[in-house]
Amino acid sequence: MDLLAELTTRRALCVIRAPAIPDPVGLATTLVEAGLPMVEFAFTTPGAPALMLRASTVDGLLLGAGTVLTAADARDAIAVGARFLLTPGLRPEVVAEARRQNVPVLLGAMTPTEVGSAIDLGATAVRVFPAARLGPAYFGDLHGPYPGTPLVATGGITTANAADYLAAGALAVTAGSGVLGPELATESRLTEVAKRAREFVAAVDTVR
Repeated sequence: MDLLAELTTRRALCVIRAPAIPDPVGLATTLVEAGLPMVEFAFTTPGAPALMLRASTVDGLLLGAGTVLTAADARDAIAVGARFLLTPGLRPEVVAEARRQNVPVLLGAMTPTEVGSAIDLGATAVRVFPAARLGPAYFGDLHGPYPGTPLVATGGITTANAADYLAAGALAVTAGSGVLGPELATESRLTEVAKRAREFVAAVDTVR
C-alpha cells in the first residue's frame, strides 16, 4: 500500500474508538460509501483484532490499526488485514515490526523533537497529536525545520476546522470523536454516521 499516495489523494482518514463495536462490517461499509474509506480501528476497543478481521471483508476499505503500542499489537493487526499502522507516540518496536512486514506506519508526535525522532525512526508520516490544542498554525511552524515532512492532524479535528489544518500545511486530517463519537459506533447509528462522514469529506474537499 502506498500510504502517502492515499493520504495525498484522500486528505482524510477516520479513527473508530469505542467501548464496543457490534457491527464493524456495517460501520466500515457506511464509511466507505460516504467517501471515507481509510479507517483505523483502535486497539483501545476490546477485541480490536477480531473486529478488524470482520471489517476487512468490506470492498474498498483501506483498513488501518490504531493505538498500536507493541510489536505484538503490530503482528496481530497485520495478521487480520491491517494495511497500515498508527501509534499515539514514538514506538520503535512497532516501526521495526512494520518494516519487517513492509507495512507503512504513522508515528504519533507533538513536539519538534518528537517529529524529528519519528522521521529518524522511519515513519511514513507523522501524526501530530493533539492537533486541536496546538492549532492550525503549528503545522506551518513545523514545516519550518521539517519542510516536506508529511504531517497528519489528529485529535479534535471536526467538520468545522478540518479545512483550516489542511490549508495550514497538514497533508491529511483525522475524523475522530468529533465526527464519529463512540456512541454512534456502539449503537450502530449508521444513518447518522453516514451524514457526518459525508459532511467531513465535503469540508476536506474545499481545500483540494
